[in-house]
Amino acid sequence: MINSSIFLMLREFDILKSLSERELEEMTKLAQLKRVEKNLNIYEPGDESHFVYLVQKGSVKLGINAACGKILIKDVVYENSLFGENIFVGDGQRKEFAKTMTDTSVIKIPTEVFRTMVEENGAFANDIMGVILQRLQLLEERMQSFVFKKAKIRIMDFIKKTGELRGIKIGIQEILINHGMSHKEIAYLTDTSRQTVARVLGELKKDDLIHFSARKPNKILIRNMMSLA
Repeated sequence: MINSSIFLMLREFDILKSLSERELEEMTKLAQLKRVEKNLNIYEPGDESHFVYLVQKGSVKLGINAACGKILIKDVVYENSLFGENIFVGDGQRKEFAKTMTDTSVIKIPTEVFRTMVEENGAFANDIMGVILQRLQLLEERMQSFVFKKAKIRIMDFIKKTGELRGIKIGIQEILINHGMSHKEIAYLTDTSRQTVARVLGELKKDDLIHFSARKPNKILIRNMMSLA
């Protein structure tokens, strides 16, 4: 007996499109839906890698605690996204943390079930490899950005990419984003400082490239995406 609601949720995930109905049913049998409140860890460094996760609703940041005491945000994942997928190397322990940015619902897939699907379905294996390679590429791009781009450009790139991924079109040119991050978190993601983020956002608002209110700073209205290019 499978949970029909979880089965229907799994069918909506793009990353699972290469799985057959039978494989989705097998996955559903052991899948679990879990709701996690905002700002709570789903897993931490050192935890056993018992599950791979799919974001059904909400957003999750992935990061590592560097030896110098700083935090490096590796990626932010939203609805219809996969994380915790890198279970094929290492000692079976998490090297990163996954922390919710909003109230979030995730579907937990046991690693053995996930591993079996990857081993038996070549198309699915290619899709998962694509996710892993994309995350590595994003980190490489961030390293290049840190070396070659000024802090203001990195922050503008963050706003633009968030608009492309998560933006809601308002009118003809304006895009509304709700990034759900504090200035400190944006600083981690753009390799800048909290003070720099606050200053740059203020400058962009003054230049009428973006707009946000002091009451809801997480929501940014991009006046024109081309102006941030």
